[in-house]
Amino acid sequence: MWKSLLLMIICAVCLPAFGEPAAKYEVATILDVKPHQSAGDSSQPGAASYDVSLKVGGTVYLVLYTDTSGTGTVKYAAGREILVCIGKKAITYNDILGRSQEVPIISQRPATTIRQSK
Repeated sequence: MWKSLLLMIICAVCLPAFGEPAAKYEVATILDVKPHQSAGDSSQPGAASYDVSLKVGGTVYLVLYTDTSGTGTVKYAAGREILVCIGKKAITYNDILGRSQEVPIISQRPATTIRQSK
């Protein structure tokens, strides 16, 4: 009986190692926020949408953020750092209440270094 119990415990401990890998969250810096210019294709009528540029590692992503809460605080988020998980077509982040939110990726490009002239 003890052997079977020990075997069950070992299997239960090892099971997560064979499951799906955990999402890899990375630090992103919000570079720019601009109102989204749309032709009335908003998924949420009445909610403001913004084009948000995020720099993650050596890549800048442009995502479409829809302000469903109506606070408009995203307009002042440039320079802020957040944790994000990069997917193929969307970026996932946790809002201030800890809820997982997903925003679609519009485009991505390599980050370039801007040199300041003296």
